[in-house]
Amino acid sequence: MLHAIPSAARMARARIAPALCVLLWLAYLVTVVVALARGDALADATQLVETIVFLVSVTMLTFSACMYLLARSAALPRFAAHRRVRRIVLDEHVEQMTLNAPRPERDSRADHRKPRLVALLPSRTEDPDLVRLSLWSVALQEFPDLHVVLLIDDDPDPSDPDERESLRRNRMLAAEIMADLEPMRLRVEAAWVRLRRSTLGPLGRPGAAEATAIVMREYAAAAQWLRARADAAPTRTHVEVFFANQVLRTLATSLDVTATALHEALERDETPLSHARAEQVLHRLVNIFTVEMSFFERKRYASLSHAPNKAMNLNSYLGLLGGRYREQHDGRGLALIPVGAQTAVTTDGAASTDSETIIDTPDCEFVLTLDADSMLLPEYCLRLVHLLDQPENHRIAVAQTPYSAYRGAPTRLERLSGATTDLQHIVHQGLTAFGATYWVGANAVLRRSALEDIRRETVEDGLRVVRFISDRTVIEDTESSIDIAAHGWTLLNYPERLSYSATPPDFGSLVIQRQRWADGGLLILPRLHDLIVRRRRQGEPLPLMQKLLRANYLGSITWVTLGLLAVLTLNPLGGQLVTAQLLLIATPYFVEMASDLRYLGYRRRDVLGIYGLNLLILPANLAGSIGSVAQALTDRKARFVRTPKVSTRTPAPALYVLAPLLIIGGAAAIAVRAGLAADWGTTAFAGFTALAAAWGVTRLIGLREAVSDLWFGWMNWIWVAAPPVAAPAPATAPVWSIVVDDGALEAMGALR
Repeated sequence: MLHAIPSAARMARARIAPALCVLLWLAYLVTVVVALARGDALADATQLVETIVFLVSVTMLTFSACMYLLARSAALPRFAAHRRVRRIVLDEHVEQMTLNAPRPERDSRADHRKPRLVALLPSRTEDPDLVRLSLWSVALQEFPDLHVVLLIDDDPDPSDPDERESLRRNRMLAAEIMADLEPMRLRVEAAWVRLRRSTLGPLGRPGAAEATAIVMREYAAAAQWLRARADAAPTRTHVEVFFANQVLRTLATSLDVTATALHEALERDETPLSHARAEQVLHRLVNIFTVEMSFFERKRYASLSHAPNKAMNLNSYLGLLGGRYREQHDGRGLALIPVGAQTAVTTDGAASTDSETIIDTPDCEFVLTLDADSMLLPEYCLRLVHLLDQPENHRIAVAQTPYSAYRGAPTRLERLSGATTDLQHIVHQGLTAFGATYWVGANAVLRRSALEDIRRETVEDGLRVVRFISDRTVIEDTESSIDIAAHGWTLLNYPERLSYSATPPDFGSLVIQRQRWADGGLLILPRLHDLIVRRRRQGEPLPLMQKLLRANYLGSITWVTLGLLAVLTLNPLGGQLVTAQLLLIATPYFVEMASDLRYLGYRRRDVLGIYGLNLLILPANLAGSIGSVAQALTDRKARFVRTPKVSTRTPAPALYVLAPLLIIGGAAAIAVRAGLAADWGTTAFAGFTALAAAWGVTRLIGLREAVSDLWFGWMNWIWVAAPPVAAPAPATAPVWSIVVDDGALEAMGALR
């Protein structure tokens, strides 16, 4: 949870590394100038172009390396300076939130306060077992009046039996979890009543002792209950093991330690908790075991957007927050129609008036978003909302802890992929130090007023569509960060590891994820330019480091991919530019990355494995970058492709398996040719690249898996089945209504 405090020597070395990288690059340019000054080295136009492209590529690679080193140099002091907020301060903040929370008037739910936080978990064709873990991690958050909504984005009436069963199980999760929490909720609420009714004796001593004993017993019982659930929880995968250990047992240990401390205080007849403090401490248990959970399916309603991406799944529900709606059939199908506050609503948020279903959505001040394959540690919401509630942070729109990878990955590929995720956690902390934070969509606490500032409404096909989160690209969180900054809000990364998310377990899943990550950054760069220009005109120019870090975050995947391909394939001036000085430029980058890996609990030599992994995903990064260019030229939205979370292996497209083989062959050929020409710099670099890529194919993809994917890719290419003719969808409205509202041709189609 907490980062180890880095030593002074480590932080000093981190500050030197970016400058050293720049100096080595300048020294390399001097050697290049000397090489070019010899005779007619650039007399040939082809050599001139190759040399320029090569030098630009080296410069861009150096720039991205320096941005990584710069970000981590700012992250380490943040880790060193971070101090956790005391428990008593958090308890007092919760008490203040509870006292200030407004209560609805003349409402049958008058015993329920307006929730300050609503948690939204978008889910589409997710494994119910994974979704259950995510929901449990949110349900156990120590936050008062928490409302959790699972946003199911599956087809509401699937034809496949497996999908139908998965959907049924996901729909049942909210009720199952609330039922499991019910016994403990009733117990702690009864204890709360006893505590409030306990009387104070002379000088407060007997009453305080009685209050302390009540709190001690309830904490011990809660810890025992959590441990029992952890013991009974499935542990088939490392994700399930993580949940049992880091969520259930960690929370149980925290409660048990408190119970033990109170027990010792009573045995020693020391001053126990005051009555007021006992109420604060016991209220923590009430918050842990009290939660309102439900699910919502936007695709049931024709009045909501059905755009197939996570952003619109969130936007559809965000646009409904704080309102009451009636289900009503119109010409399009089932729609949600706003209704007045006079409609009677039942305690579970829905009521019937003349056979009409009324849906009541909670209003809130903050919104938590969490991917359905991610988890939060118990204090995530409590600490981040406390941070946002501080007066000096009133303009922070997004607070988050960039997610880390689950520990204990069973495969080498998943472990190395997780290492790259954890390295990015450090980078994001450095971005915050320079005011260049980007929202990482797997988890975040969003301020509702900031979302309203970036709210946009459009009419599409006669349907009013509300957008808070941009869905123009598949990296919706990154583009929305620019929108938030353009409205004068800021974003912040909290320097703790309080959130975790799944890493693709095989190469096929990883390719899908990394291609999606690479698609969209180039499209957002013009938005960043507009932000820079706007701030300059407003007299609040962005600092240079912030501009560079933001630009590198958006474009580095593209130019690093192109730059690495250029350095691997070009051989200007017969290899004279591939010198020892060139290889030295990367030394600070790899040395510090190896140090960071050790700092995060990995091995230093994993830096070599990460280099091999990056060679394997070069084609996916390139495809994503090309997708951005294609989207810019055609003005069409990219298709959102979710990362598969299945127990079986996801086959990789044959092209993405063939490309690493071509890298191996090409690098080996270059190494042999350079060796025959006594060009030892090129020989070393190309030879190492060929070995790293070969190691990646054999140890990360697997020879058997690579052959299988190539074979089935070939078979799928030459054997094309006739596309099935889809049956026309049944009309959801009478034919006469379609004729009048849509037209005769549409009515004929409905009849067919």
